[in-house]
This record gives sequence, C-alpha cells and structure tokens, in this order.
Amino acid sequence: MEPLHELWEQHRDQVDFVVVYIREAHPEDGWVVTMNREEGIAFSDPTTTDERVEAASSCAIRLKIRMPVLVDDIDDKIASAYGALPDRLYLIGKGGKVIYQGLPGPWNFDPEGLAAAIAKL
Repeated sequence: MEPLHELWEQHRDQVDFVVVYIREAHPEDGWVVTMNREEGIAFSDPTTTDERVEAASSCAIRLKIRMPVLVDDIDDKIASAYGALPDRLYLIGKGGKVIYQGLPGPWNFDPEGLAAAIAKL
C-alpha cells in the first residue's frame, strides 16, 4: 500500500484518490490464507452492507490506509462493473472515462504505470 500512499501524497491536490473495499478476498468461510490467521485477521464473508462497512473500517485501520475508503454495497455492483476482483488500480478521467486499468493485483500492481497515466493526464 505504501507506493500508493506515495502517489496519493504527490498528486492528491490534482487527483481524487479512493480505495473501494469490495468483497472480502479471504473470508473464514471461504478461501482462508494462513498468513491472515497468523496475523489475527479473521473475517467471515459479510452478508450485509453494514457488515462490509465494519470489515472495511477494520481493514483501513489495520493497514493504516490514509486515503478515503468507499465500500461497495453487498450487491457488488462496483466490483462487477470494473472487474475489480481481487483488486485493481484505476484512473478514471472526467466524464467517467477509464484512463488507466491495471492488471489484477496485488501481484500485478503497477504504481509506476498509474503514475505515468496521472502525469500524462
């Protein structure tokens, strides 16, 4: 998350940055990741938007996210519209045009590609 925080720090006066919390990637009642359990991270997959907001808040605090955090409703409209699972970087221009769509993360995150798209914009 730190390279994204650096981009946010550099460009937050020109670009509105947000993190959109979507479906829980590794819920206890789904695909459990051992590292999460070792770090005391254990969420069931939320079944209501309120539960998702609670999970997003906990995640934002634990990961020390400094950017604004939005939460996708339980119907997953944002994740579905943007193909955001498991996670992805986007730059949306004026009028809603997608200027940059990164590859699925977190392994393929390319903060430099996002930075280049911001500079070009």
